Formats: sequence, structure tokens, C-alpha cells
Amino acid sequence: MKNIYQKLHQACLNAGGVKKGEKVKGMHFNPLLHDAVQEVAVQALLDERLYPMCSYKTDTHDSFVMVTCYMRIHDVDSDDVVEMNGCSAMGGLDKFGTGQAMSYSRKYAFLNLLNLKTGIKDDDGYEAKSFEEVKKIPKSNGKKNIKLDMEELDMGRIKNDIQVIDDIYALRKWRKANSDLFDSNNKSLREYRQLTDLYETHETKLNQGVITNG
Repeated sequence: MKNIYQKLHQACLNAGGVKKGEKVKGMHFNPLLHDAVQEVAVQALLDERLYPMCSYKTDTHDSFVMVTCYMRIHDVDSDDVVEMNGCSAMGGLDKFGTGQAMSYSRKYAFLNLLNLKTGIKDDDGYEAKSFEEVKKIPKSNGKKNIKLDMEELDMGRIKNDIQVIDDIYALRKWRKANSDLFDSNNKSLREYRQLTDLYETHETKLNQGVITNG
């Protein structure tokens, strides 16, 4: 059985790069969004049966708050714990300041823990994952009004792929990898509606905690 450091090493290798967000008016750089970092980092950790937990220390100053994140990574297969402490961020004194600083400090902790790559484009990370199911599904390559030929697809396997996923992050990652199945251009197909209904039902169950690991 791998120890916690071997699991962290594998999570680092498996984690895809984090794509920065789009520029907004008045901003001269592409922001690195907390949600994007968290999605990549948490999935990589969960895949290695590692669970992150955070506590925070808040110091209030005259014109700002300083929030420090204390992250603990628990190995669910043992009692091993790794700490990533000291990542901090400043926030304003308004009602949103503390929450924003907490998000920033947590983001920096994830980035440092897994040494995540960031950039303007999608990145395969240190070691690209292969998704066998992606090869089964023809892509539209951005072209409009291209219908997927459902007869070329293994519908039974696709439905099974959805039903066996027991983690919300993994389910959303699967949908992103197979986005052509959910293209509105296919809405005239009976199979399209079956798949979207199946996906939405499964997503709702996962969000409500109906499905648990056996």
C-alpha cells in the first residue's frame, strides 16, 4: 500500500494544469480562479484517497484582514496526515473581505501542495491522463450543426460510465471530457434526451448525498 507521500506524488503527476480565467474589463491579466484550482486539486487528491481539511486564523488590522490557511491532508487508508500551513491572503474590512481572503489562502495552499501548473491554455499537467471513453466519441471540432451518429456509440457503456461514478467532481470531469454528447445540436435525438436526463438525475443524487461509496 502506498504511503501518504507516494500518494501526494501521484496526485501531483495526475493533476491536470489549471487554466486561468478570462480577462474582465479593467483587468490587465488573466485571473487564476479559486474554483478552478479547487476542482483540479480536490479531484487529484480524492483519486488517491486523500482528503483535505482546512482551518483558518484571522488577524484584523486597521485597514485589512489577514487570513492564514492551515491545511491538513488525511490519508483515508491510514492515520497519516500531511500539513500545508502558512499560506495567507489579505482582504478588506467589508463583509466580503474575510471570505475572499479565505478563498485566496486556500487556493495558494492547493497550488503549493500539488505544485500545480497554471496557464492561459489547458495543460495536461506533469503526467497526462488517458480517457478511453473520449476515443469512443467522435468530436465536432467546434463546427456547428454536426450531429453525432449515435449508432457509432456504445450507448450501454456510456450509460454505465455515468451510473458507476460516485463522486460529483468525477462526474463533471466526465461531462467536460465528453461535451459533444451534451451539445444542443443533438437535441432532436432521442438518445440525447435520455443521456441528459440520466446525467441530471445522477448529478442530483450525488449533490444530495443519495449515492455513497460501497
